[in-house]
Formats: sequence, structure tokens, C-alpha cells
Amino acid sequence: MLVALGMFHPAEAEERFITVASTTSTQDSGLFDALLPAFTAKTGITVKVIAQGTGQALDTARRGDADVVFVHAKAQELKFLEDGFGVKRYPVMYNDFVVVGPKSDPAGIAGGKDVAAAFKAIAEKKAPFVSRGDKSGTHSAELKLWTAAGIDLPAVRGEWYREIGQGMGATLNTANAMVAYTLSDRGTWIAFANKGDLGIVVEGDKKLFNQYGVMLVNPTKIPTVKVDDGQAFIDWLISPEGQAMIAGYRIGDQQLFFPNADDPKA
Repeated sequence: MLVALGMFHPAEAEERFITVASTTSTQDSGLFDALLPAFTAKTGITVKVIAQGTGQALDTARRGDADVVFVHAKAQELKFLEDGFGVKRYPVMYNDFVVVGPKSDPAGIAGGKDVAAAFKAIAEKKAPFVSRGDKSGTHSAELKLWTAAGIDLPAVRGEWYREIGQGMGATLNTANAMVAYTLSDRGTWIAFANKGDLGIVVEGDKKLFNQYGVMLVNPTKIPTVKVDDGQAFIDWLISPEGQAMIAGYRIGDQQLFFPNADDPKA
């Protein structure tokens, strides 16, 4: 029996990696580029990221195509746990959403702190608005804001309201091209290069709070889940080292995310 030499590489066979389905903001903001090399250097575990809206990321995990989900829509996360697809939810960090829009400000909302009033003005004046429309955490937050504004969106939406079904970067590009308003997480906005004529018009309302959580996919539902390595990633994110790296991630002098793994209510 002849054995072909040089065809088998044990190092390749033993590569340790996990798949993380995560919101686009952790990728688009550059946070993962800062965090993941440090985690891999410490543990030898490579992280492969599937960057999607939160709803899509949770669906990816339900199909068995991820070991961990790292997202930002608490109601959807708790439903994921309730349905038995997650083991436990851990808070990781927060930032906030901002309303961005053109300097011409056709809705007259710039400088405001009341986001519900701002959304009401946008709808009443039929000022152009771009929605992600992708069941992401940001899209879910946007829909809640229309409700908070007392706006029956299905009844009033028209040409002024455009859903694009894409991530945050594409949504910001579309808003720039359309001279329109949109809702963005602050991290992606800070990292976004093509701001054009857009700027933050409304910020600081408590309704714009944006919490991120992480969960291991339940191996009793999905037997292929890499439990030990997935949990190692979660443990690192919420450890003092991981939390310090999240706090230290900046663009220019702006901190993009604020660690709060020690807040049981987050």
C-alpha cells in the first residue's frame, strides 16, 4: 500500500474556529477588527463573522449556521432564548442611536432631543426617510420610534419612506444620495466615511439607547455547536480584558461602545 506524502496537514485539520452571527454595526464600526486578533492570539480560536441584521443573524443561528450570536435587539434575543435556541444572554456593551439627516433639514428637527417629536415632524412633512427594512436591531428600534411618535406607519408611508433591505453602511449611502433622514447606530456613523451632506440632527433621547447582548447557540437544538470554544469567546468578551478593549476602541477621540457586562438589567 502506497501512502502519498505531503497531502495531509495536521495543522489545517486542527484549526480551531467558531462562527459568530453578528449585527452589521460590530463589523462596520471596525470593532471586530480591533477585538478578534487579540482573542485569537490569547486562545488560538479564529472567529469567522457573518455580519447581518439582528433578525437575520438570529435566523442564521436557528438554521445551525452559527455557534454564537452577538446582536442588539433585546426583545428578539429573549424570544430566541424562550424558543430554546440560546443557552443564556449576556450583556456586553451599549451605545446609542442617532438620527442623521441633510443640513438643509426639511423637517426642521435639527438640534432636537425629542426623537418622537422628530419622527412625527418627518412623517407630517413627508421628508425623505431611508429605512433599513431588514428586521435588524436598528430597524426594530426605528419601528418602535414611529409608534412612540403616534405614527401609523403603514397608513402614512408613501414615496417619502424608502425601505432598502440592506445594512447600515448601504442605508447611510442611500440617505446621502437621496438627501434623506435615517436612523443609525452611533458606532457605524462615526466610522462611516461617506457622510457627504449628512450630519447628526437628533441625539441624546433615552429612547435611543442601544444595548448589545451575546448568546451561545443551544447545543441541544443544534448539536454541531462548538460549545467550549463559543463559550470561551463569550467569557472573553465579558472579562475585564475584553471589556477594557471595547472601552478602548476609538476613532479619533470618540469612544464607540461602552462596556456594561456587569449590569444584570442590561
